[in-house]
Order: sequence, then structure tokens, then C-alpha cells
Amino acid sequence: MSTKIDKRCRGLFDILMTLAREIRCCSRDEAICGNVTFQQFIILDAVVNKGELSFADLHKILSVEKSTTTRLVNPLIKKGLLKRDRATHDSRAAMLSVTVEGMETHRKVWECLGGFLDGIMQNIPAGRREEIFGAVKVFTAAMQKAAASCRCCG
Repeated sequence: MSTKIDKRCRGLFDILMTLAREIRCCSRDEAICGNVTFQQFIILDAVVNKGELSFADLHKILSVEKSTTTRLVNPLIKKGLLKRDRATHDSRAAMLSVTVEGMETHRKVWECLGGFLDGIMQNIPAGRREEIFGAVKVFTAAMQKAAASCRCCG
């Protein structure tokens, strides 16, 4: 590997390490707000936005194994935030829907996250937000494509 490529790769690696360190709050198994973890809130938010969500669709959203999806969903069902019912189109399939308590938790968590997300935005110059958000989207899409074809990541 040439020195030029090595320096470029080192710079990108440093960015990835910083990102990984700063977004740890999104991958912990600790409650963030409303007694749910960030991963559980992703599920709750997806179900609220869809109204009803199949496990198959949830697997695609989370990009995790089926057993991991089940592990993440079960506490939400036990807390009474989600309901699991048989799908009308296939008795072997399960559908998730949100309960009244789940809707209230969803609202409270969004209020809590709002302060955090506002804090991030306040630290990005207003005139550059659209440019930066666009660049982050391009970067994450590039990461997804590279991870899909990388033997060391899977």
C-alpha cells in the first residue's frame, strides 16, 4: 500500500473510531428515556410510523438476525408497549402494533431525544446543516456498500 493511500485510510479509520465512540449511546443495552433502549425505540418508532409492522419488515429495518429481533421486541411486549398478533394473510407470521401505553412512551422518548438532537444541530453551523447532513448520508451509503462486499466485516 502506498504512503498516500495509507494516510488516507488512517484518516478515515480515525473518523470511524470517533464516530463509533460518540454513538455508543445508540448501541448500549441501557434505557435512554422512557425505560427503553435506543434499539427498542427504533422498533417502537417503526411500528408507530407504519401502524402495524411484520417481523419480516422489522428484520429489514434493523438488519439483524431474526433471533436478535425477537430479543429486542420481547421486552417491549412485556412492558405493554407493543402487541404481537397473528397476521391475517398468514397464520405463521406475526404482526406488531403499538398500544396506548406504547404511544405515550413514544411521545415521551421523542421529547427526551429532541433535546439531544437539538444539541447536535446547534453545534453544526446553520448555513452548513443541509450540506453536512447530505454528506453524512452519502458516507453511510458508502459504508453500507463497502460492508456488503467486505469479507472482513461479515
